[in-house]
Amino acid sequence: MKPRPVERLEKTLARVAKEQGLAQERLRRWVSFLALCGVLERAVNEGILDSYDLKGGVALELRFAEGARATKDIDIGVPVERGKRLRVFQDAVSLGFDDFTFLLKGRPLNMDKVDAVRLELAIRYRTRAWQTIDVDLGPSGRGAVELVVPTIRGFDAMGLRVPSPVRCLNLNEQVAQKLHACTGPYSAGRARDVLDILLIELLGKLDVKAVRAAAEQVFAERATHDFPPTIRIAADWQPELEVLAKELGYPTTSATEIEARFRAFVDLLAKA
Repeated sequence: MKPRPVERLEKTLARVAKEQGLAQERLRRWVSFLALCGVLERAVNEGILDSYDLKGGVALELRFAEGARATKDIDIGVPVERGKRLRVFQDAVSLGFDDFTFLLKGRPLNMDKVDAVRLELAIRYRTRAWQTIDVDLGPSGRGAVELVVPTIRGFDAMGLRVPSPVRCLNLNEQVAQKLHACTGPYSAGRARDVLDILLIELLGKLDVKAVRAAAEQVFAERATHDFPPTIRIAADWQPELEVLAKELGYPTTSATEIEARFRAFVDLLAKA
């Protein structure tokens, strides 16, 4: 296929987003995320990476498309020791993917509380800037990686190659990590994790016993608070939860009812 100039790709993105009822910015981020997946898959194939796993909101978007909330950054786990993680990632993205190239910008930000480093990654398509995204680079998950076929729309119409499958942290461990994050001492700004967990449960994709086992391991390793956690939705989370629930079509948009459903889910885990 003859490469299209970047101006044409921009126009195609606008047209496809309009035709398929997608927000242009969300479709652009999907292109960026999957281009990054493409270069990571290439790095695995060429022996630079043993593996990787996508975590957080992007892993849910690739599984459930518009059924998941939109996210602006991408969480990636790499199975190497902390001191080597950044260098291995730089070696991987230097390979490029199709007509996309990648360059780290600025100085990485160490996030010691979550054993991760935040990077700014500039993405170019052929000769032009495409987008800059935030990447949170951390350790690989403990559980098995799941090979996920992306369900997002628009790529065929844009003429772009979709790397498939991509490697995601398995749902059980992802839910366990989210449960820890939104109930612990560093939970500020994590209201979205409550809706993520409830939406995954609503889709009937969870093995409750496996989630409990993963949660017990995560809580024990991070040792910040006990499992099962006490569920108490902060007052400043309530407006955000109600807006997210409405955007995602969750069965209730009441923060009180969302809290009750979340508490019932945790009770179910505790009894599993």
